[in-house]
Amino acid sequence: MKVIIERENCVSCGSCWEACPDLFEQDPDDSFSRIIEKHRPDAKNRAEGTVPYEDEACAQDAVDLCPSQIIRVE
Repeated sequence: MKVIIERENCVSCGSCWEACPDLFEQDPDDSFSRIIEKHRPDAKNRAEGTVPYEDEACAQDAVDLCPSQIIRVE
């Protein structure tokens, strides 16, 4: 499963990193959500990552809880 964040539209509410802290975190540079580095195929691309099997449910929770609807899983 792949996860993608439209970071430019993030409102920094924290719902994704609260729902799934092993996958999402707040970027200290801009306060927007980002994928934790160990889950990014390209370390420089903070917006795309691979969801480990054990985190699929919480990744879907993050999608559902995001008030801006900027997170999607494929």
